[in-house]
Order: sequence, then C-alpha cells, then structure tokens
Amino acid sequence: MAEKKMERRGLGRGLSALMADVTPEDPEQNGAPRRDMMVPIENVAPNPDQPRRTFTKEALDELSSSIAEKGVIQPLIVRRDPQRDGHFQIVAGERRWRASQMAKLHEIPVMIREFTDVEVLEIAIIENIQRADLNPVEEAGAYRQLMDRFGHTQEKLAEAMGKSRSYIANLLRLLNLPSDVQGLLRDGSLSAGHARALITTEDPSALARDVVQRGLSVRETEKLVRKPKPEGKSQRRAPQGEKDADTRALESDLSANIGMKVSIDHQMGTEGGQVVIGYQSLEELDDLCRRLTAGQGFTD
Repeated sequence: MAEKKMERRGLGRGLSALMADVTPEDPEQNGAPRRDMMVPIENVAPNPDQPRRTFTKEALDELSSSIAEKGVIQPLIVRRDPQRDGHFQIVAGERRWRASQMAKLHEIPVMIREFTDVEVLEIAIIENIQRADLNPVEEAGAYRQLMDRFGHTQEKLAEAMGKSRSYIANLLRLLNLPSDVQGLLRDGSLSAGHARALITTEDPSALARDVVQRGLSVRETEKLVRKPKPEGKSQRRAPQGEKDADTRALESDLSANIGMKVSIDHQMGTEGGQVVIGYQSLEELDDLCRRLTAGQGFTD
C-alpha cells in the first residue's frame, strides 16, 4: 500500500520522498487522476513544531498576489489534527497557507497523509533546509528538537540531512549563545561563522554588538576574539598559548551533546586540568544535576 511505503521512507530522501507520493496518477485508483481535496482555510492550522519562525513580508506579499490571481497551484500536504475532527495540521506549505489568508481565500487544496509526530518534524526541517528557508538558530533549534524529543543522535541527523557530523555539532553550539546574539543571527545581522567565533568568549553580547557596528567579516571577528587582553585584566586561567585543535573539537562535541558551554583547561606539563560547564538558567543547572546524579551521562 502507498501509505505503508511512506512510513518506511528514510530521512535522507528528503522532499523527493514526500512529493513522489503526490503524483497526477494514483496506482490504487487504476491510473485515474487523483483530485485535490478542498477544505475551509480556517480548518487548517500550522504545525506547532514548525522550525521556521520568520516569514519575510515582502515574499509573502508577492506570493499572495500570485495566489489571488492564479490560485494555489501546488496543494498543501497535511495530516488530520489528532485533537479536532475535520481539522488538519500543515506538514508542508505554511507559506502558501499564510499567503492564501492574505489573498482572502475561503478554501485551499490539500493532500492528506498519515504522518507521525517525528515524521512531521523531519519533513518540515527537510523542506525548509532544502529551500534555504531556515536561519541558523531555527535550524539548530529544529535539530535539538529531533534529539531531545525523538532520540535522534548527531550521527543520524548528519546522515539524514546530508551534512557532516561537525556541521551538526557546530550548529547546535549556537544555541549556547545569549538570546540577544541569537536575535542578531535570526535577522541576518550576524552569520553562523561570526557566531561560532563568539561562542567561547567571556562576553559574546558585547563583542557581537561591536562586530555588527563595525561591519567586521568572519576573519576579522576571529582575529578580534584572539586579540590578547589588556594588562591588568583577570588572567586567572590564562592559557599557555592557544588551545590545540583536538581540545577545541572536544569542547565543541561536549557543548553540542549537553547543550551548554564547555571549556577544557589543561594544565601544561601535567596530566590534569579542569572542565568548566556554563549554564544560563537555574533550569539548565537543575537538568545538569539531574543527569549527573541519575548516572545518565551526556550521551545523545
């Protein structure tokens, strides 16, 4: 059955796996064209776990004008709302739904599919990533959702999304940045490259404002971060030279795994050192304590 095949598709097939099941002809209907189902627009709602939070007004205005003139050409992919009979949740096509509302349509065409919660989130992420619609914070937040809610590992995500594991790990580290810096990432004032350079600094917020104000490139930002502190500043843990690549990579992996900033300070010439874990709220501290005392460790 067609629905059973969809249940077993791999993440890596992306939108092609989703859209391949939306064809002009349905084998189960002996080659007869499959009609789109028209539903009242008020009976359709966005996916509450939609990773994309920012919709550009100019792009919506343009799409709305097109829909007002020609209608919705490509149907939305939806699933039945588990809480309300006769209502549907969007799996793919929220931009079209928003633009249709702006165009004052009363009905929209949909294709109904049976998807689990994890499949809905996976498809939403894949759709947005393949169309370059997610900013770095939204993409990182979506990956974190898949890991926290559905037990996905970094390795599985990397394979499914066609990314390297280091790409996933570095993106997740962006969630350790203060909310104001994440805001600059969301609106495009900072790139992911800028943000990665700021993660290990003592005051990323101040540095981020400086970078934006001066219009620094990523390379210039990296040089700014490495710039020695003026004499008289606190140097309690002044390193003997820059950390090696292995140490930085280990810090990155640990930070991505536990969702908190991790700093490794190895005492040169000895076998010892210290690992410092930073938290940004009491909830994060409680979670860290719970995982340590429960013996759960920090595995994915």
